[in-house]
Amino acid sequence: MLLTLPGLLNAAQVAKIHDILQGAAFVDGRLSAGFAAARVKNNLELQADEQRQGRLIRVIMASLGHNETFRFGALPHRVADPIIARYEPGMTYGDHVDDPIMGSTGPRFRTDVSMTIFLNPPASYDGGELVVRTPFGDQQVKLSAGDAVVYPSSSLHRVAPVTRGERLVALTWIQSYVRDAARRELLYELNLAREALLKEQPGTATTGYLDRSYANLVRMWAEV
Repeated sequence: MLLTLPGLLNAAQVAKIHDILQGAAFVDGRLSAGFAAARVKNNLELQADEQRQGRLIRVIMASLGHNETFRFGALPHRVADPIIARYEPGMTYGDHVDDPIMGSTGPRFRTDVSMTIFLNPPASYDGGELVVRTPFGDQQVKLSAGDAVVYPSSSLHRVAPVTRGERLVALTWIQSYVRDAARRELLYELNLAREALLKEQPGTATTGYLDRSYANLVRMWAEV
């Protein structure tokens, strides 16, 4: 399941991130890649900087915690500290799947869901689409600054070459309470119906059945 999160960050938050990144050093993105990914990865990533990283985490994580699409779509158990990636003309990231286990400098966690948060307006650069392979064909994603997309970390995906301007994104990975992507999709859609009934028909037997079924499916499938 591929979900977009329009307006995850508002204009002021995007501007704050750009302000935090002023004068920051970026290094070869292959330094953080696994062996297979390093062969197809050509981008730059924010150099480790504890002070900047802390400020970025506060801006991004505050928005994630309040976003219902993220909470019910990803069912997050653990969320990795974000990485800032920059693509200049000629840079790209070929077909790959994300590393299944991350956290080399802290607690290890399984990657179930990947997230890309776009930080530059799409008109400011050419190319740079996120291309995710799905059962229905490739889906190209290039969103407005502040918008985000989440998708299974197991999906084959790539970043198309940037031919003009600069692509700037924040990336993070999530270990979900529900490991299986098909089950997460079912729960997300079931919750949409549940939320609608709770608002429109509270107190009815049908709403109660659906509410209990959702809760018990989460209980059945969740890993803690």
